[in-house]
Amino acid sequence: MPEQLGLDLPGITALGRADFLVAPSNALAVALIEGWQDWPGRKLVLSGPAGSGKTHLAHVWAALSGAEICPARDLVGQDIPDLARRSVAIEDVPDIAGNAQAETALFHLHNLALAEGNALLFTGEAAPRAWHLNLPDLKSRIEGTQAVSLDLPDDALLSAVLAKLFADRQLTPKPELIAYLILRIDRSFAAARRIVAALDAASLAQKRPLSRQLAAAVLDKEDQLAR
Repeated sequence: MPEQLGLDLPGITALGRADFLVAPSNALAVALIEGWQDWPGRKLVLSGPAGSGKTHLAHVWAALSGAEICPARDLVGQDIPDLARRSVAIEDVPDIAGNAQAETALFHLHNLALAEGNALLFTGEAAPRAWHLNLPDLKSRIEGTQAVSLDLPDDALLSAVLAKLFADRQLTPKPELIAYLILRIDRSFAAARRIVAALDAASLAQKRPLSRQLAAAVLDKEDQLAR
């Protein structure tokens, strides 16, 4: 059967607090985000693997605190004094490691925002000591910040994440498909995102409903490409 060309439509990702799935692997991070007004020094580092929910929690915090969200790589060229007039979530801080201009901008943002009485949230995949920042004053300030991490999901959370990712794409797979997937994909949020996207694309292209048979074919194709 010829395949229909499908558009790469990732779906609408819901980023509200009610859409964030709480489990033992992320409960402490959620509690700290919700209790942001009690952060020591008015700042927090949030770390975790790709797709673990850092961006989602950053949006939750922004809604709670009125903060702006700014990728670290976009700091160069920003009006730092203006940005510092509100609380700020700086995402993917390790992306600017070794970029002297960006690290300096973040250092100034750190100092100015706190002087204004605002709060700061820093995100990155690893713990701050592995961010490889070069500017000593910035490095010491971030490494001295309270930190919390998001861990890899257990079966219950991974199942819920898969269900949410399908729902974001307006898809409603049968429960047995999700049970089938959690036994066969890597235990990571990034893997969950990949398989849901691949199944959505395959279903559209082949005009086939979501099923274990389709999932088996997609997983087999991914295994062959990985070899």
